[in-house]
Amino acid sequence: MDDADIIPIGTHGAAGRGAGAKPSKAARDLLGGQRRATGARPPRDADVRRIGADTPVEQPVDTVTEAPRGQNADADVATREAGAQDALAALEAAAREAAAAADRPGRRPGIPVTEIVEAFSHAAMEVFGDDWERKTAHFIAFLRRRITGEFEIDDYGFDAELTQRLLMTTARPLAEKWFRVEVRGVENIPKTGGALIVSNHSGTVPVDAVMTMFEVQERTGRHLRPLGADLVFRLPFVSTIARRGGVTLACQEDAERMLNGGELVGVWPEGFKGIGKPFSERYKLQRFGRGGFVSAAMRTGVPIIPVSVVGAEEIYPLVGNVPSLARLFGLPYVPITPFFPLLGPLGLIPLPSKWIIEFGEPIRTDEYDASAAEDPLTIFEVTDQVRETIQQTLYQLLMRRRSIFG
Repeated sequence: MDDADIIPIGTHGAAGRGAGAKPSKAARDLLGGQRRATGARPPRDADVRRIGADTPVEQPVDTVTEAPRGQNADADVATREAGAQDALAALEAAAREAAAAADRPGRRPGIPVTEIVEAFSHAAMEVFGDDWERKTAHFIAFLRRRITGEFEIDDYGFDAELTQRLLMTTARPLAEKWFRVEVRGVENIPKTGGALIVSNHSGTVPVDAVMTMFEVQERTGRHLRPLGADLVFRLPFVSTIARRGGVTLACQEDAERMLNGGELVGVWPEGFKGIGKPFSERYKLQRFGRGGFVSAAMRTGVPIIPVSVVGAEEIYPLVGNVPSLARLFGLPYVPITPFFPLLGPLGLIPLPSKWIIEFGEPIRTDEYDASAAEDPLTIFEVTDQVRETIQQTLYQLLMRRRSIFG
């Protein structure tokens, strides 16, 4: 029976062992053959390269992490603090020199440099708060590392520092002010070890994945590593941002390798059918594939965390589609909403719906024996359990929600 065949996650990913020492060929191709040091072991001199450099650097660059660990943790923090303070001191010295030069006789009139420095200080205080000096110094040091290439990415292209300081910071006002995301059941996310986060998918544009990533990082301090479709990595600019933010090609081998490495891996089994369904079918789950994500969880023995997201369906109500244009551009659909393309760029602004994200109780997979990952009936049974759990939770959240925007 065809439905009984187990296929790998994604459309072109090949099934893998999940315990190999290298990422899949698909992931290596996406990185252009450039290897990066992983977090599983400290980098060696031969492994570490500056981004954009042709030759290895003499000393390995410290990987940026949220909480340095090991015997040299205090020294690493002190070094970074000293570097940030040096950057701020250099900036203040340059400002003083410029102010002195501006006061020399014979200078043509213009905006006093002292006023510019004062305005900069006031703006920094407004943005960063009372602790603006330290935060500004860290921001300058961050920009310096970006320019000089003194940062690292892992084998899949994930840049932890860029994700934390830029991508998650950008997502914060959307989550807190625009969508006013309410999170429930965050205690169900394990503090350590691998786990598979499985969620419903909706919204025409996959904003729900970004919000889930932000809330997981914000509330647990852990990075969620999503599995993305092939299309994500074919789009210019989007593919680079996705890789830097931790998105990995939806391939069975890479999924198992990250789970074995203790990562939180996110998957949205509905795929484009979920985010591209019409508004009339909102909150009705589409098919969850053939259970590739369940097989990966069973092979690695990690728990499955079902996630239900309410609110994303209303940000871009999909009322139509243009299949001919979709085929022309190689897209799954060309959406038509009540505001796009009628209002042009203004139609791209998402509606400020009220969001609820609930993390359900973990579904354990370590209780199954090794042969369960190869048994189609067991795979389909667990897949249906995950899907039904998410669907029933969606109905319950919708019944308790007072209004779409309230």
